[in-house]
Amino acid sequence: MRIIRARDYSHMSRQAANIISAQIIMKPDCVLGLATGSSPIGAYRQLIDWHRKGDLDFSQVRSFNLDEYVGLSPSHPQSYAHFMRERLFGHVNIQPQNTHIPDGTAEDGEAECARYDALIRSLGGIDLQLLGLGPNGHIGFNEPGEFFEKGTHRVALSTETIQANKRFFGREEDVPRYAYTMGICDIMQAKRIVMVVSGAQKAEILRRAFFGPVTPLVPASILQLHRHFTLVVDQEAGALLPE
Repeated sequence: MRIIRARDYSHMSRQAANIISAQIIMKPDCVLGLATGSSPIGAYRQLIDWHRKGDLDFSQVRSFNLDEYVGLSPSHPQSYAHFMRERLFGHVNIQPQNTHIPDGTAEDGEAECARYDALIRSLGGIDLQLLGLGPNGHIGFNEPGEFFEKGTHRVALSTETIQANKRFFGREEDVPRYAYTMGICDIMQAKRIVMVVSGAQKAEILRRAFFGPVTPLVPASILQLHRHFTLVVDQEAGALLPE
């Protein structure tokens, strides 16, 4: 595990964007695993800026998002498909047919999850996976539980996750209770993983995830076992990490 300690959110975002842009430059047709939520927004802004300056070309990049809410169509303003269009895809030259997100409206959830896993495998797996960290240690929507889920699956969102996400919906009752998410096996098979974490509210769960035991009760702890994992933290989030 490599830890990059950034001064603040802006510095953290730039450090993460440096790693992602290097991946695209080294392999223009790379497969990126992408995350949503507030943590990666700054990195996406930096990537957009470099693209607009002519330094970064997304035309051959393929992408897979970690998750999508069950029941939300791609046009819903709170869907992750909409988030990605607003925060990244709509501002760079990535080809729409090369961007992949689970279909939250799929009638057969098991078939949709199997389709998503098969599509990832057909493109040779993920070259670089970007992650954030949930307040209870979840990655993607892999919530704490008795075991690590392997493949893409439907998950019931925890109370902590619903509380954390209600700020995007306005009311807690509007937050979907289920989502499709890549499994731990999907994530761990990525060739490289980068996680961005910011804010004092993440300091304790960050310490537990990476300086405590590997346990499905803290899903992110499995990343301790990944060969090429980079953790990028701002000063507040990293306050409890050992030097």
